[in-house]
Amino acid sequence: MKYEPVIGLEVHAQLSTASKMFCSCSTSFGAAPNQHTCPVCLGLPGALPNVNEKAVQYAIMLGLATNCEIILDSQFARKNYFYPDLPKAYQISQFDRPICEKGWIDIEVKGKTKRIGITRIHMEEDAGKLVHEGEDPNASYVDLNRAGTPLLEIVSEPDIRTSEEAKAYMEKIHSFVTYLGICNGDMEKGNLRCDANVSIRPVGEEKFGTRTESKNLNSFRNVAQSIDAEIARQTDVLLDGGKIVQETRLWDANQRTSRSLRVKEDSQDYRYFPCPDLPVVLIDPEQVNKARETLPELPDQKRDRFTQQYALSPYDAAVLVADQAIATYYEEVIALGADAKKTANWVTVELARLLNENKQTIRECKIRPPNLAALLALIADGTISGKIAKTVFEEAFTTGKEPGQIVEEKGLRQESDQGALEKICLEILQENQAQVAAYQGGKDKLFGFFVGQVMKKTSGKANPKLANELMKKLLGPA
Repeated sequence: MKYEPVIGLEVHAQLSTASKMFCSCSTSFGAAPNQHTCPVCLGLPGALPNVNEKAVQYAIMLGLATNCEIILDSQFARKNYFYPDLPKAYQISQFDRPICEKGWIDIEVKGKTKRIGITRIHMEEDAGKLVHEGEDPNASYVDLNRAGTPLLEIVSEPDIRTSEEAKAYMEKIHSFVTYLGICNGDMEKGNLRCDANVSIRPVGEEKFGTRTESKNLNSFRNVAQSIDAEIARQTDVLLDGGKIVQETRLWDANQRTSRSLRVKEDSQDYRYFPCPDLPVVLIDPEQVNKARETLPELPDQKRDRFTQQYALSPYDAAVLVADQAIATYYEEVIALGADAKKTANWVTVELARLLNENKQTIRECKIRPPNLAALLALIADGTISGKIAKTVFEEAFTTGKEPGQIVEEKGLRQESDQGALEKICLEILQENQAQVAAYQGGKDKLFGFFVGQVMKKTSGKANPKLANELMKKLLGPA
């Protein structure tokens, strides 16, 4: 029997506010344990929460960007469950009256566009953190600095059918929150993470199968790999005559496998009820209009503009706009007079490769836009060849030196003196009489051999175009 996956994602975005969701404690990262705490986020009796207005504004922005309806009278609720690093023993979240609902985003996979529905976006607070590094190896230490940090949870419809679609959806959400400036998107620090709900059903069946949830996936790769592994696991269980248990599973990225964490709860198990400490969140329609007017250029809009303004392929444009910092970098190079298509090639291929190999972000990169523009200018005016440019680029990436300085220090200027190159070509022909006779006898594929010899004798400095022209002239027809 063939099975079809049904996938829905719950993405948690940690908001880039200065203070927590319901108190004025700092959200800054790296403080000593339990330094950013107060009676509210410690859950002490009698402490009353207040809603962070900036978090509400951020929720409206994301809702508009994802084509959601903005609910003008949303409400917070208490979500009751035991969690050792949530001191109140309940989480303040939103349930039946979220701030945003009924939205959608478009993703592209293998050249095809697919619309993924968004059920809801709601505001909530994060839990704290358990630390297992202390004097007692059998103890868990609780750090509540993160408790109360504002989150937006983006819940998709079960419209996703493959791990590729899930990865593309997650990447699109990442680009939205970073373009809007509401979340830094640092997945390694958990600032953007995902829970993947996966079920399978016989192809053609309309009823959903029993789902499992893989928790806290903190990279695009983990999202895809965990989903593929879960689809395979569930398929094996059903083919062996077993039943899928609704449960929460923990993904081990190193072992590429998951294990059961706990039986999955349903919404009734959380005993949601309106939070008595917080009023209804009333939003003025004018506030929504103002937010809509101030939205920045979003990824899809920027992609369309790049294809039109810079004549880029849809693929190259999509790669460039996936990361706002990369897109900004690209346009800064263009503004310095560099060719749009050639710049796109260098940014999406050479620069992307070095950033990936060195695990750097574009903000950490030592090759700034003026450096890349200068390198492209050196290629354009014939000072260096494209091959030498890659060597210069790698050294500039490592050292931060100006490309022109590297060229002069290492004597990498391209040899474009016609007389000097012609002399070298003649020497090569004299040294390779047998190959010359073979070429002139009809073996035209040997032409590459002669040009290669020119590049070898000049240590790669010969102007390739001029070397080709001179060899063709000296060799004559094949």
